[in-house]
Amino acid sequence: MSSPTTFPGAGALRETGRMFALGVDVTRNAFRRPFQLREFIQQCWFVVSVTVLPTALVSIPFGAVIALQIGSLTRQIGAQSFTGAASVLAIIQQASPIVTALLIAGAGGSAICADLGSRKIREEIDAMEVLGVSPVQRLVVPRVLAAMLVSVLLNGMVSVVGVMGGYFFNVILQDGTPGAYLASFSALAQLPDLWISEIKALIFGFIAGIVAAYRGLNPAGGPKGVGDAVNQAVVITFLLLFFVNFVLTTIYLQVVPAKGS
Repeated sequence: MSSPTTFPGAGALRETGRMFALGVDVTRNAFRRPFQLREFIQQCWFVVSVTVLPTALVSIPFGAVIALQIGSLTRQIGAQSFTGAASVLAIIQQASPIVTALLIAGAGGSAICADLGSRKIREEIDAMEVLGVSPVQRLVVPRVLAAMLVSVLLNGMVSVVGVMGGYFFNVILQDGTPGAYLASFSALAQLPDLWISEIKALIFGFIAGIVAAYRGLNPAGGPKGVGDAVNQAVVITFLLLFFVNFVLTTIYLQVVPAKGS
């Protein structure tokens, strides 16, 4: 008979609990003074510098693919007048937060994890604890808040770039009607569609920051352990993002009625 600490999945459950505890600790320390404003601004600039260009480049083909696919489908079923609404809502509600989160996790989160991991193996984190300085408040909170803020801002940029790219490819390449594209969007879209997109981006940024910080603070040991922690952080974040996106989308569609219904 296996002991309570050695049953299958005990390690994963323990890691999940510790990660959740870090998230609670970060939330609590975010309202504690003094707030590390300088570190927060530096981390915001750092995350923006490594994510803004890749995000912009990814959002253009992402929006184009969605617009072309929906345009082709609506032409087959004779519903070209709804192309604008379908493509824009798909970009704003689903594609934009996901693209933003993937880039935040893949570029910003991996850099945060590597930075904290290198500090950990150099024993800087232990030295801070000995001096009575909270590593969570001093290092983790500014990074998580920076990931959340940049994620929200990038989500707005991806939405704009994706919608413009979808409009261009649908109207120019598929001979769509500009008036019908915009009219269908204004007829079916509503303000909560934008709110849920920004809420998703905010939550995704929090998840990416927490996972990256947790793996960075708990590397296996040595430079190789830091590299493994970065890979694990990205993979874990991706899995959590798709699951949380499914939950948030389900709740939103149940709570917020469709426009015109």
